[in-house]
Amino acid sequence: IEKLAVADALRAIRFAECVVVLIDATMPIESQDLTLCNLVAQEGRAIVLALSKWDIVEDKQKTMKEIESKLEDVLPEIRGVPVVTISAKQERGVDKMMKAVFEAVDRWSARITTSQLNRWLEAAISKNPPPAPSGRRIKIRYATQASSRPPTFAVFGNQMAKMPESYKRYLVNGLRDHFDMPGTPIRLFLRSQGNENPWKERKFHTPSRLRKHKEKN
Repeated sequence: IEKLAVADALRAIRFAECVVVLIDATMPIESQDLTLCNLVAQEGRAIVLALSKWDIVEDKQKTMKEIESKLEDVLPEIRGVPVVTISAKQERGVDKMMKAVFEAVDRWSARITTSQLNRWLEAAISKNPPPAPSGRRIKIRYATQASSRPPTFAVFGNQMAKMPESYKRYLVNGLRDHFDMPGTPIRLFLRSQGNENPWKERKFHTPSRLRKHKEKN
C-alpha cells in the first residue's frame, strides 16, 4: 500500500503545475519532507510549502525561521519558496495558500524578453566576470529563454563546458532575484559557440551577368 501511495504521489507531481507540500508544523522538518521538495524541484514544478496545525504552535516566529533556514541550506535550488501557515481546526489559511499557489504558477510561467535578459546578463558579468581556467577566460556572449513552465534559459559563449558549478549557481540566483522568481525551479543550459565560421573556407563562385550572357549565347 505504501509503495502504491508513493507511486501515485510521484505520478501526481509529474502531472501537476504547482505542488503544495504539507508539513506538520508541530514536528521538526524531516528528511522525507526535504526529499519530496527536492523531487518537485527536479521535476520542474512550482512549489508552495504549507505548515499545518499552526494554531497549536507555541513559538511561531522561531518555528518559521527554523524551517526557512533549513530549506535555504538544503534546497538552494528553490530558494525563497513561499511558506504559508494553515489550520484545519480554525479553518484558516486556505485562501492565503491558494493565493500563493496562483502567484507561484505565474512565476513558473514567466517569459522574459531577450533584450531584458541580456541587459541583466551584461550587468551580472560586469559585476562578477566568469573565471579563466588555464589562463583563458570563459566568454559569455548572450542568453535567451528557451521555454517556460519551468523557466528555461540557454547561455551561449566560449569554453562553456569549463564553467564551474559555482558560477552557474551565481547566474541562476541572479535570474531568480532580478526577475522576481523566488522558489521557482530554473533550468540553465550552457551552449558552446566557437569562433570558427563553418562557411569561412567555402568559396562560392557566382557567375557574372556577362558570363551568363556568353554561356547562354
